[in-house]
Amino acid sequence: MTLAPESFRYEHDTERHVATITLNRPERLNALTFEVYAELRDTFRALDSEPGVRAVVITGTGRAFCTGGDVEDIIGALFERDYEGLLEFTRMTCDLILAIRQCRRPVVAALNGTVAGAGAVIATACDIRIAAETAKIAYLFTRVGLSGADMGAAWMLPRIIGLGRATELLMTGEFIDAEEAHRIGLYNRVVPVDRVLEEAQELAGSLAAGPSFALEITKDSLNREATQDLAGALEAEAQIQAACMLGPNFREAYEAFTAKRDAKFV
Repeated sequence: MTLAPESFRYEHDTERHVATITLNRPERLNALTFEVYAELRDTFRALDSEPGVRAVVITGTGRAFCTGGDVEDIIGALFERDYEGLLEFTRMTCDLILAIRQCRRPVVAALNGTVAGAGAVIATACDIRIAAETAKIAYLFTRVGLSGADMGAAWMLPRIIGLGRATELLMTGEFIDAEEAHRIGLYNRVVPVDRVLEEAQELAGSLAAGPSFALEITKDSLNREATQDLAGALEAEAQIQAACMLGPNFREAYEAFTAKRDAKFV
């Protein structure tokens, strides 16, 4: 069944094999509602096996990528919940991050503007981040009296930028500009705002044209090896690499090289 979420835009470029998710509440700076959270979670779960999708782009409309939970639609409503009700919500937000990380397709964030709160963690969960020059970012949680360790931020962020810088960002909740985010390795690229989506889709298209299983297992290894010792990681990589060598893409790469043509991966 074709994916048809109602709380954001979804497009599938069948020629490039790229799916694009566009958060579409520009009047609210793409703040998240309960419905958006749930549909994003369900969509990323579905994209793990959606036919014809080999890479995913997530972006926003207007001046922001995503500014986190909507103050009116979520924050206010949370005060009416007891602990069990709050835990149901926080587990749902964590399930969204898990769905992004477990999605076997490469996920590219096209950060078109301000990235804050839960929006910053969603961007962090993506595999690659391409940002506009205007895409300042902040993990705002401590500024509203909440833990900076939210939605997996304390697990993911140190692995991207190091413990010291991650500690500062998660404890202060302060914004840094796109140039600084790029300097510390949080953003992979910074481009003019009118080029963000195009660059992200071009990269996603390039990944989609690559060897899908090799990319899938690379992402899986990045997730798993964070908690393995060196010996365990080396053995896991030895086994999976041997399996990849038996696959059709390894032979195709060799035959394409010797024939001086572009490889056509499956």
